[in-house]
Amino acid sequence: MVQPALHSVRTPSLSISYESVNDDAETTVVLLHGFPYDVRAYDEVVPILAKRGLRVIVPYLRGFGQTRFASSAIVRSGQQAALAQDLIDLLDALGIEKAVVAGYDWGGRAACIASALFPERIIGLVSVDGYNIQNIASAHQPAPPEEEATYWYQYYFQTQRGRYGLEQNRDELCQLLWRNWSPTWEQAETAFLRTSPSLHNPDFVDVVIHSYRHRYGAADGDPHYQELEDRLLTQPQITVPTIVLDCAADGVGVSYAEADSAKFEGPYEFRTLDGIGHNAPQESPNDFARAALDVLDMARIHASED
Repeated sequence: MVQPALHSVRTPSLSISYESVNDDAETTVVLLHGFPYDVRAYDEVVPILAKRGLRVIVPYLRGFGQTRFASSAIVRSGQQAALAQDLIDLLDALGIEKAVVAGYDWGGRAACIASALFPERIIGLVSVDGYNIQNIASAHQPAPPEEEATYWYQYYFQTQRGRYGLEQNRDELCQLLWRNWSPTWEQAETAFLRTSPSLHNPDFVDVVIHSYRHRYGAADGDPHYQELEDRLLTQPQITVPTIVLDCAADGVGVSYAEADSAKFEGPYEFRTLDGIGHNAPQESPNDFARAALDVLDMARIHASED
């Protein structure tokens, strides 16, 4: 079995660290992790895709692992437009014209935004939990209390106490989130130990705190991404072939994935992963890999019909 190799590539904002296999393959799949996870989420997905002859790239998001900002002057932004621009910048830096993108949590958001705003760069999309683009204009509208209770960490991060908590107790806090969000996953605690070093990136706290404050209007965005943020205010449709995965045992929030179907105008399929929590690729790698392969087939069929 081909083992992923660790590389880095320079973009306008970052030195992005990423793992990859089959770098000479014609078709690329980019797998994107969330918060507070890292590339280890895809350890069992990558071999399945690699065996099918695909180039597979798994980047560390900004603030994670060995990914670093290009200069001290760059805002340590975690806003959604920055995550999506990083994905496009990664494709540009590697000379990749188009790719399948698949992700969950922050990574799913980056994949959805890239698919909505740069559809010419995306072959197909796998998105956990549906349409992951934040509706920041409506961020102050309350959810039902049961749902709000699962967002305690987001409200914690609005405060200086929460920032200190993330700085001083990051492993304990993030491991608690893993347990809460994946209540049926017996391997959560041991798997976390393989990821925790990535959370000690020097920019991790700044990026995370900015992400959760920006989405509620409590922190200004980086002006560099304002044009993209303005476009996202319209909640743009996604037109690329898409498979949405809905995790039935996800312990954070309430799923609106099935109701999101109207936001997808292209070929679309909805799948439920029974008994699976928030970390879909690590909890159910076969289902996740199957979705990536199937959306590629969906895209090829769609292209042949045009």
